[in-house]
Amino acid sequence: MSTRIVVVGGGTAGVRLAQRLPVTLLGEEPHAPYNRVLLADVLAGRYAPEVIALPAPREPVRRGVRAVRIDRAARTVECADGTEVGYDRLVLATGSNPVLPPLRGLRGSVLPSGVHPFRTLDDCLELRRLVRPGVRAVVIGGGLLGVSAARALAALGAEVVLTQQGERLMERQLDAQASELLREHVESLGVEVHTECRVSGLRQEDGAVTAVELADGFVLDAQVVVVACGVRPRVGLALEAGLEVRKGIVVDDELRTSDPYIHAVGDCAEHDGRVYGLAGPALEQADALADVLRPGASGARPAYTGTRALTRLTLGGPESLDLAAFGEATPLPGDDVVQLTDATRRAYRKVVVRGDRLVGGVLLGDLAAVGTLAQAWEGDEALPQAPLLHLLTHDGGS
Repeated sequence: MSTRIVVVGGGTAGVRLAQRLPVTLLGEEPHAPYNRVLLADVLAGRYAPEVIALPAPREPVRRGVRAVRIDRAARTVECADGTEVGYDRLVLATGSNPVLPPLRGLRGSVLPSGVHPFRTLDDCLELRRLVRPGVRAVVIGGGLLGVSAARALAALGAEVVLTQQGERLMERQLDAQASELLREHVESLGVEVHTECRVSGLRQEDGAVTAVELADGFVLDAQVVVVACGVRPRVGLALEAGLEVRKGIVVDDELRTSDPYIHAVGDCAEHDGRVYGLAGPALEQADALADVLRPGASGARPAYTGTRALTRLTLGGPESLDLAAFGEATPLPGDDVVQLTDATRRAYRKVVVRGDRLVGGVLLGDLAAVGTLAQAWEGDEALPQAPLLHLLTHDGGS
């Protein structure tokens, strides 16, 4: 008798698992599963929505089906449409929700007209409907998502202001010099950038947003506001079912929760104290879990021991800018740092070496060496006895 595997969540991790195993996949969104990483390209008009569809899984996805309750004793999932789905193994791939900051004018999950997170294809399509040349748009949040959204809105002809509470753009991934180069590029696209600036509230009229208020009293007129303040693991189902939850749903090396018949992967999962929130780790976790759940896999060695995640981003414009960041870009005392800057080509490369190990790096403009660097970092192996400058050559010094 075959094992009934039910997957809740039609995002990257859930679909990857469904491509490798016969499962019942419950997807809350009405659309065919898609690559969330490419939403900014859909917003910018570079891709049509159907272009970012993920490869079809082995079994049809049940679209528009929201799971609302897990009965662990009966091993069933109750859905919002009243149906129940039985399982032998359940996989939670519920992803994450956008963070909505506590601003005046935002009441719970009810947003004024013109205010949108940037998380789903529906968010993207609605923004495309609203944005036309000359529309005043404010993006709240200068991380990876906010920078991507600002670039896409500028490509549509909007007058874009990007606000960041921190000292610099993408401060979690980039050092100060790389962030400054990124800012120069974003501003070259016509985006007005404000850092060290806290948004305190939204003004609205007849239920529609009209302006963004800053803590220093400055007011930014806005017809469209994109909230890109990060994401939070979606753990409601797990909490209500009594599973162990910290930052995310706690899983072991077999991606198993505190219930041995329930697993979790992707943005909602916390492994070894870490929630990744990136596509790469989600895919690795899904592949590892597929090996665990495949018939005859009992007795296998631990399947997943963590991911070393690399961030990549391409920003379009008259001259596009590619960037990659991994590991620790800020050195500790005693670390060796190798840094190259080419102002004429707007290129910047930096790596941090601790002892004989590569621990992090940032590359902007010229990513020719990123493959070799990423391989050395992910493998966590001793570096060859060669001048460190060779790490930043195109062949990585090989």
